[in-house]
Amino acid sequence: MKDHTHPLLNKNLTLVTAVAAAGLWLLAAAEGPPAGLHKALEPLRPLLGKTFSGPFRDSTPEKPVRDVMKWERILNGQAVRVLHSINQGDYGGETIIRWNAKAERIEYYYFTTAGFMTQGTMTFAGNKITSHENVTGNENGVTEVKATTELRPDGGVHTKSMYLKAGQWVGGHEVTYQEAPSATVQFR
Repeated sequence: MKDHTHPLLNKNLTLVTAVAAAGLWLLAAAEGPPAGLHKALEPLRPLLGKTFSGPFRDSTPEKPVRDVMKWERILNGQAVRVLHSINQGDYGGETIIRWNAKAERIEYYYFTTAGFMTQGTMTFAGNKITSHENVTGNENGVTEVKATTELRPDGGVHTKSMYLKAGQWVGGHEVTYQEAPSATVQFR
């Protein structure tokens, strides 16, 4: 029996089948794996996938200082990454936050564009995050930082810190952030 199907129709059906299969694969890939998060990191969930921007407390119109920070779920939910930059890349850094099962605590590492780094721990209580970090290689003599971050009911974030410098705790930075989906973290 002779096949009366036109050769061009066979090619088109093959093309349609291939496109449909690719479309289904892309749809499945776009949905991705479940957005699980390590249970110890759950208090950070309201921040994930969001970008925030805010002025430093001492920022002025003549000398503006603005920070942009972006929060992301990484490593299949085993960690959270925070990228931030001040004044479009004058300074910035990357923080990786994770649960340390052996020490039974949340730890983080912060790497900066200024060449120094910190290693710290954080705890959660209600809508507040308290952190304490040891600083390595800061040229201004800062050796430790303590900070409190508050997740505000309006969706904003307020951070206030203190620095240990020359054996004394001094006022650090203070920033009130609002969600800013179009803001971008920039590095140079």
